Amino acid sequence: MNQQKTDILIIGLGLAGMTAAITAAKSGKKITIITKTDSLQSGNTPWAQGGIVYKGLNDSPQKLKKDILDAGAGHCWEQAVDHLCEHGPRLVKNILIDTIQTNFDRNGNELKRVAEGAHSDPRVIYNQDKTGLSIHKSALQYLQKMDNVEILINHTAIDLLTFSHHSTISTDIYKKPACFGAMVLNHNNDVMPILSSKTILATGGLGQLFMHTTNPKEATGDGIAMAWRAGARCFNLHYIQFHPTALYHPSGRFLVSEAVRGEGGKLINAHSQEFMHRYHELEALAPRDVVSRAIHTEMIESDMDCMFLDISHKDSSWIKNRFPTIYKHCLSKGIDMSKQPIPVVPAAHYSCGGVGVNLVGKTSLKRLYAVGEIACSGLHGANRLASTSLLECIVWGHFAGQDAIENKDDGDYFPSMEDWKQGHGQVDPSHIAQEWLTIKNTMWNLGGLIRSQDKLHSAMHILRNLQSDVEKFYQNSKLDKNIIALRNGAQTALAIIASSIEARESKGTHYVSDNR
Repeated sequence: MNQQKTDILIIGLGLAGMTAAITAAKSGKKITIITKTDSLQSGNTPWAQGGIVYKGLNDSPQKLKKDILDAGAGHCWEQAVDHLCEHGPRLVKNILIDTIQTNFDRNGNELKRVAEGAHSDPRVIYNQDKTGLSIHKSALQYLQKMDNVEILINHTAIDLLTFSHHSTISTDIYKKPACFGAMVLNHNNDVMPILSSKTILATGGLGQLFMHTTNPKEATGDGIAMAWRAGARCFNLHYIQFHPTALYHPSGRFLVSEAVRGEGGKLINAHSQEFMHRYHELEALAPRDVVSRAIHTEMIESDMDCMFLDISHKDSSWIKNRFPTIYKHCLSKGIDMSKQPIPVVPAAHYSCGGVGVNLVGKTSLKRLYAVGEIACSGLHGANRLASTSLLECIVWGHFAGQDAIENKDDGDYFPSMEDWKQGHGQVDPSHIAQEWLTIKNTMWNLGGLIRSQDKLHSAMHILRNLQSDVEKFYQNSKLDKNIIALRNGAQTALAIIASSIEARESKGTHYVSDNR
């Protein structure tokens, strides 16, 4: 069995993984980044529209901390919040502005800033409505110039390599649990191990487990499933943030940034009446879980398929310049947001839980780190404050990359392994499509915005049977990226439901209609 060896393996090509690579690569160590997509525009980062938290003109770490804690519904790990507030602005300046030279909108030399939902100060910097894409491009360009960084597209991680699961040396089971790389399906559909002294999971989100989502198609919960099977600690999986405003259109959902509301957009019903004043004192800029449930409730009570977001009272040329991506996308669907309201619905957007990590991204497995949305640092608690996700990527990506090059952690031991064995059967694509429909509908209807113990136990029954079936034809089939994604999606969906059943108290994004 062919194999590859590297100093640091990074699984995922979003901002968190690229930040870790930018930091670690300065050491001269060999960095290998893999992504399962067939292009370099990978993950959730290019889809991030609104912006990234920096610092307001009248801001302070204490003010940002209070906003994060308030949005997190009293469930944040305070040390993680302090860590972000202390280092975040400095790292945005050092990495994004100075090192990779991302473009942000300015008035002359002064960065433009906007307030978003639940922010007490205008501290979010942006590049029109394509902030994530701008950051992604500048980070990618920087890494492509580095001789010791290798980026491999069409490489799908199958499982993490651990002593207890993959070593042929029987006494390795007595070693402290550790990761020494990943088994990978390469671009030729051959299975190969990539051995690494350190492995960094940066696989992003899990929105594709739900019927409505703002996430790209590759967001199938891969990292959580792999870490779960490897024995890494995962927690807070039931805290799934739903974005209040995704474009409602038969062709699919599309994120309509929080910045639209931050710039004065109003949430209205079919009769052009505002309704958020009935739910929260901050109205349209209330925390995302509040706004999402409010829209959901209004839809149910009025028997409507959607609500509306209206910014047409603003100048038309200003709208087109401030939100060019959203404007063009809506216009392509026959909606002119400069003249009419945008039909919107809530959609699965961000996982606040994930693989448990400390302040430098280390997991409970030696030699394994997790950064970005796949990780649970405790920063977001029960609900994420708007535009903190990219900042978290920068902070934890940086510290993980730094620790990975500084911490020896027995990183030079690589055990012998047996050759990989897989089935020879072919999976019917329609079978995979049907299983995905079951996952998406079950998670949306039974484990979505408003939960109950009855609905969650029904979901558990459905998903247990599905996961068992999926595992059987995974074992009997010749591997491709579709069956790998389905296996991971089924595993992660089941883990989310199990976590939701255990958490009986309504808190933040986890809203239960009963607590029996």
